[in-house]
Amino acid sequence: MPSYQAPLRDMRFVMDEMFDYPAHYASLPKGEDASPDVVSAILEEGARFARDVLLPINQSGDAEGCLLEGGEVKAPKGFKEAYQQYVEGGWPSLAADPEQGGQGLPPSLAMMLSEMICATNLAWGMYPGLSHGAADALRHHGTDEQKATYLTKLVEGVWTGTMCLTEPHCGTDLGLIKTRAVPVADNAYAITGTKIFISAGEHNLAENIVHLVLAKLPDAPEGSKGISLFVVPKFLPNAEGNPGERNGVTCGSLEHKMGIHGNATCVMNFDGATGYLVGPPNKGLACMFTMMNAARLGVGIQGLGLIEASFQNSLSYARDRLQMRGLSGKQAPEKPADPIIVHPDVRRMLLTQKAFAEGGRMLVLYTAQMLDVVEHGEPGEDRDHAETLLGLLTPIVKAFLTEVGFESTNEGVQIYGGHGFIKEWGMEQLVRDARITRLYEGTTGIQALDLLGRKVLMSQGESLKVFTKEIHKFCKAEADNADLKEFVEPLSKLNAEWGELTMGVGMKAMQDREEVGAASVDYLMYSGYVTLAYLFARAAKQASLSLTGEEKSFYAAKLNTARFYYQRLLPRTKAHAQMIQSGAGSLMAMSSEDFGLGFEI
Repeated sequence: MPSYQAPLRDMRFVMDEMFDYPAHYASLPKGEDASPDVVSAILEEGARFARDVLLPINQSGDAEGCLLEGGEVKAPKGFKEAYQQYVEGGWPSLAADPEQGGQGLPPSLAMMLSEMICATNLAWGMYPGLSHGAADALRHHGTDEQKATYLTKLVEGVWTGTMCLTEPHCGTDLGLIKTRAVPVADNAYAITGTKIFISAGEHNLAENIVHLVLAKLPDAPEGSKGISLFVVPKFLPNAEGNPGERNGVTCGSLEHKMGIHGNATCVMNFDGATGYLVGPPNKGLACMFTMMNAARLGVGIQGLGLIEASFQNSLSYARDRLQMRGLSGKQAPEKPADPIIVHPDVRRMLLTQKAFAEGGRMLVLYTAQMLDVVEHGEPGEDRDHAETLLGLLTPIVKAFLTEVGFESTNEGVQIYGGHGFIKEWGMEQLVRDARITRLYEGTTGIQALDLLGRKVLMSQGESLKVFTKEIHKFCKAEADNADLKEFVEPLSKLNAEWGELTMGVGMKAMQDREEVGAASVDYLMYSGYVTLAYLFARAAKQASLSLTGEEKSFYAAKLNTARFYYQRLLPRTKAHAQMIQSGAGSLMAMSSEDFGLGFEI
């Protein structure tokens, strides 16, 4: 069975030494509750819960899967008991508003817990995962009555939430949905339609499930402008606010999936189910975006957790597995062969995992600070600045970390060799589980269009300038720092090139809008690599200040990882830049019929 230890030392390095989280928390209204002692206790207890409760049921949950009987879904053995411990520990309410029964702590703390959960049992973590987004959507857009009925239950975790968007005939293009909402008595609507790919749509972990459903009213405009949002509970709450009559929503089937077998991914049938409008009519997509943005950050953290899990187990295996001798001679002469960690190519794979894990953690915690300010900060310039950066970075967190997450878990299988292909070792499960993260909550292509088209070009590049200006200031301040020259000089050049590439795509797009789609994924990956380069440069600066202390080995390793990233991974930007500049010509020249030349369909 794979092992896991939460990387608390690295988390503390990023939080306390790089980003000064104690001062950050102290600057937030009521942030004094997130004292260093409280934060430490939360991280340590979260680490214990993930390691001792979730990890032992990860492989068994994958093997057992979920069972649908008579419309009811049973999660794998141990999942319900783990969820009860999760609720009893107060974990669902960590970052929720105290007015709804939450603890009022900053969202960044909940994000650190999420990394540990995703690293140890991604499938289990998806049951409570969307509840936070559902609660946020109701908090921002629900009526007072809806908040009183559903919000506290979701915050406490006794009820869970879902988001029901996709239908058999449409995924990303939600304007094509066919689910209908017909007004009936008492401000209620009868919801009829079928939704697919609904994570945790039906299960036995909680006493009720609150579905947030996109549907169209009878007089709705065509397309996405005619989408409304409804809250549709599995059980209609009675007068006391407890689960009452069963609603007209059922699980028609479970999807048979490549991975995340322990999570119930459901086809949900709504047969005149009673629902209630959330937000204004025909504005459901805007309301749902509150939940979708939270989910996108959550999926990025899933990528990070899987990278860390794969790296830890790959490292352990590479230290123990004996295979051949080092190219420069025997490294362990007392043994019949050397451990494979001495071989350069194995080190390349391990360092790739390590760099993406540590860089991804920096990216998540940097973004988390922006989320804290947006959610808890006072209105003003600082919050506007944080909101701009959060909008820019969210598609990068989601797509870049899931792309390199899949790469890193594949490297884990490769490090194990043939054993990595065998189920008992648990490495192939990480690959299977990681594959969905590049798809749900918006594919990499959709995130790339959001970043380049919506966030950057539609703002005439102003959102990007907010970030590149920060990087420029860092490079200018450290320009004379000889210890950082190897990082600052290439970072400064890439930062300038980032703006040039953006302008180039924008100019081409004025003549041909296909240029945006043609460049978008390479642009996102380029953006991700440069963003991590900036964060590794900041980490290198911090580490270089502590090389003579008691933990000099930790800081020396941080510097070596930063050097590996700059020398071995950051050069990938050159290929992405060339592909961005190549334009849409070769992609759009061929007719759709010509794709099949050479065989008949």
